[in-house]
Amino acid sequence: MPRNLWIGAPGRLREIRQAAKSWDRTAELNVTEFKALEGRVTTFTPTRTIRRLKLSFEWLEPEDAQHLVRLARRVGSGRGPLVVLDPASVNLIDPYQAAGQSDISGGRDHWFTMNGDIALSRNADGITTVDCQDAAAAVGWIHGVWTGWPVVPGMRVSWLLPDGWDPAIATAQLDWKAADGKFLSSSHTVGASVTATAPEGAAFATPVGRPGAVGLFGLAGGCLTIGEEPVAQALGDGCPAMAVTAYTDVPAARLPYRNVSLDLVEVRDAAL
Repeated sequence: MPRNLWIGAPGRLREIRQAAKSWDRTAELNVTEFKALEGRVTTFTPTRTIRRLKLSFEWLEPEDAQHLVRLARRVGSGRGPLVVLDPASVNLIDPYQAAGQSDISGGRDHWFTMNGDIALSRNADGITTVDCQDAAAAVGWIHGVWTGWPVVPGMRVSWLLPDGWDPAIATAQLDWKAADGKFLSSSHTVGASVTATAPEGAAFATPVGRPGAVGLFGLAGGCLTIGEEPVAQALGDGCPAMAVTAYTDVPAARLPYRNVSLDLVEVRDAAL
């Protein structure tokens, strides 16, 4: 992953080069405890956990500070949620995607099929698999909020295929799309992974895999990274859409520098 934070509306990301003074990226478990009279405890846990980020900067450059405050106050950032490319993330696909898990048996919340006779299903271990009856068929990964994973032109993006795909015949592919979702081009390589630079005009990248053979293939173990080599079986940190829930903007002792903090939460939408 990039060592710096990228944050903003899709297609309008800004790199914050200064490291945050503090950074909390703990997921919210939302575990509820019920204690019976005899002392036994029962817990209830939602199926999914949401991400929260709390970050603060000291002596931030005026331009970077203004960008963060604009996002917090929703000035010029549009009606939708924000992109946060977390510098601590190792794998940008959803944690359940990385584990090959889906809320629905057909896996249509995380994957879509392309080109030919191909079907998604769940095996006995709860892992989503793709049944390829056409060697030219392909499967694509779904972000869930945007048309792909947010990028900016010039970013070095890497995509590692799931475990068990034969690198001698499988193809790893990245589809580049504009801010309006229009397809621009593809970068692809026969092998376990592909690394490419986001072209001019690219705002999103969609990872795609082509098994290259007929048969059953698992979808666990994929890894999408920016600026670093992908790691097999890496926990999916995701690239969740986020909204600012609180912020502070305090002038530093030496103007025009400012001390800025943001609290963000994972959302499906952030309409006004």
